[in-house]
Amino acid sequence: MFDEFEHAVRRVIQHVSFDRDVIVSVFETNIRMVGGLLGGHISAKYIHLHYSPRLSWYRDELLSLAHDLALRLLPAFNTTSGLPLPRVNLRYGVDLTLLKSDSERFTCTACAGTLILEWATLSRLTGNYLFEQYADRAMSYLWDRRHRKSNLMGTILNVHSGDWIVRESGIGAGIDSYYEYLFKAYVLLGEKNNDYLSRFEEHYSSIMSYVQRGVAMVTVQMHQPYRLVKKHMDALLAFWPGLQVLTGDLKSAVELHEMLYKVVQKHKFLPEAFTTDYRVHWKSHPLRPEFVESTYFLYKATGDPHYLEVGQTIINNLEKHARVPCGYAALSDVSTGQKEDRMDSFVLAETFKYLYLLFDSTPHRFIDIDQFIFTTEAHLLPLNFLSFDINDTLKNEFNKMTLKSAQIYEQNNISISIKQTKRTAKMNQCPAMDDQFKSHQYKEKLRQNIRGDQDMTETIITSTSNNIEKKKNNTSNPRLIAMEFSPDNSQHLSEITKMGIQVQLLNDGQVQLVHISSSAESIDDAENGIVFMQEMIELMKHTNTMDNFQIYPSLLSVIPLMIPSLDKSMEFIVSTAQFGKQLHKTQGIFAQLYVAQPFSGCSELLSSHYLSFRIGIVGRGDCMFVEKARHLENAQAIAGIVIDNNLSLKSSTGAIFSMSGDGNNNVNIPLVLMFKDEAFQLINLLLKQPKLILYMGDESYLMDSFYQQMDYLSTLIEPFYQTTDKWIYGQWEFLKTNTQCSAVPKNLKELELTIKQQIENSIETGEQ
Repeated sequence: MFDEFEHAVRRVIQHVSFDRDVIVSVFETNIRMVGGLLGGHISAKYIHLHYSPRLSWYRDELLSLAHDLALRLLPAFNTTSGLPLPRVNLRYGVDLTLLKSDSERFTCTACAGTLILEWATLSRLTGNYLFEQYADRAMSYLWDRRHRKSNLMGTILNVHSGDWIVRESGIGAGIDSYYEYLFKAYVLLGEKNNDYLSRFEEHYSSIMSYVQRGVAMVTVQMHQPYRLVKKHMDALLAFWPGLQVLTGDLKSAVELHEMLYKVVQKHKFLPEAFTTDYRVHWKSHPLRPEFVESTYFLYKATGDPHYLEVGQTIINNLEKHARVPCGYAALSDVSTGQKEDRMDSFVLAETFKYLYLLFDSTPHRFIDIDQFIFTTEAHLLPLNFLSFDINDTLKNEFNKMTLKSAQIYEQNNISISIKQTKRTAKMNQCPAMDDQFKSHQYKEKLRQNIRGDQDMTETIITSTSNNIEKKKNNTSNPRLIAMEFSPDNSQHLSEITKMGIQVQLLNDGQVQLVHISSSAESIDDAENGIVFMQEMIELMKHTNTMDNFQIYPSLLSVIPLMIPSLDKSMEFIVSTAQFGKQLHKTQGIFAQLYVAQPFSGCSELLSSHYLSFRIGIVGRGDCMFVEKARHLENAQAIAGIVIDNNLSLKSSTGAIFSMSGDGNNNVNIPLVLMFKDEAFQLINLLLKQPKLILYMGDESYLMDSFYQQMDYLSTLIEPFYQTTDKWIYGQWEFLKTNTQCSAVPKNLKELELTIKQQIENSIETGEQ
């Protein structure tokens, strides 16, 4: 074994050079080549130390190659954000073509966040601190770009601006190894780097709350985490049970792994993507290692022979369906067994390595695996850097020479404030279920629960205890009961979240409660959640309480006030935003309308003086709702109406939902969403009456708002080009103290009659 390894090391030293005019992926080059060279160097030093005189001739040549290659990747970090460009030329670095290319402006979260293990190791072994510094900056910038409410990450972002291009959030392709490296960076670098641990804990809690649906790990929107993006999952998420083992969440790891094994049993391999009802979505399978990796870690943690049986199934399928004369071929179609002429490097680096370790029963291995941590490509990095000396040659080289490719920016060019989490770290607590996992019967019980025919998202994850009846009768710690629950009550939402209960908004606008025991803060909370859900089920049998549940406050009205008034008054029901000024149970706004240009509202608005103190109308799409609100506010609009882009929906039949923000509460104007059909009616009115006055707000406050804002309304019915300084948005007390007489002026009498008629019509409609 050592003979072959020495031979391979010599060949790499003799034949490998990175001085090539070739453009490479920074991500792939790092995890496969830099990581591979570092793993080879670590192994060579370890073997020489423990099996001398083996490799006595070795002089850190692999480390020098890794150092040289990493230096050639450094120019990729020449970006405003500190995130690396996705590609770089190994000989010429980054030219203008790469820097300005549309295809090179975007990178995935995993691509930018999967460097810290290799680069921190390289810094520790060479004395060149730049590598760890740049990788750490990239990780910190990514953390800063998370959604502040959901704590979820998107998938693709702009390397220069940091803007999210794809806001889909899951644990699969494009994002997987970012989460892996957050936790492993803490393991590798120790307590002084506990920022990595606290960040991971925040992400993990959100993932288990929003991404986990039943036993499935789905994809959601980072800014709307209750909304499912797609009903299929990709094979890369199979690494997650292995990571859960490392974090101590064995129960969740057992359940998710069993779901994946069920897919394997049905299709012989894990397809590149599969649906929540276990059907193939993408047919190919390149012999990926993630499922084998998780199988190995589960066996190592539990010693359960079930995982040896899983490994045997994998080997049998490889031999039967993937074996070819000169290796193992990827499958282009798992349904037919059709092969393709391809065998990725990870097949040897990971798939077979984990299979070997799974079945290796040797009491004393050549290398003590427990002294190392695996990178995402299964290369070995040492948990104790003190066992490996710093290379003096490389350290002196760094101290003496100026690395032009590393002169990117000074330390203060990126200012990132990392907020320490106040949440109690779950993983700092001893897992309460350790004793149960000593029993293979308990793990088998968990697995059997997954083996039914139900959809993954409908699989009810088992309770961690059968002592539920006792919990029902325990009044020493009062809990929220279903009869008292109100989704408008933030304290109630906080309590059910502790129990592991998720609130999901359905397509029909109603609310669904889903209980996931593994996301509860404790075993007691999980049991309380089960009891609460049982109470809710019983409650729903006798009432239609859930039909009235609203996550957000009541809807608002947009009321055109026509002069002269029409025979039929009009009122449009609109939904509100979760950000900005809220108009519920308070005075509303009177204003004229203006259609913004550009209509998307996604960039600086033209002719902004026409929007001043008016309600701006913009269209839905092309950017987030909160961005539209910011552009309207910058143009001095006092409110905004977003027109939906689905002509088939109406407020009477469509699902009303609340527009979400981006976690930054810096919008001060109200924003509402109006369905397209109603919006067309409103715009037609505007064409007929350019001076149309609109009321936006709570209908029950319409009359009161009129009397309190008469000074301002007097200016609105004058020619629209006149201006006034009598009214300042939001200063209701100013109006009250400066109004000399409560009598309605002559020029407002007709408007007063219009408003009264509107209120009378609403009352009549409500009585019908």
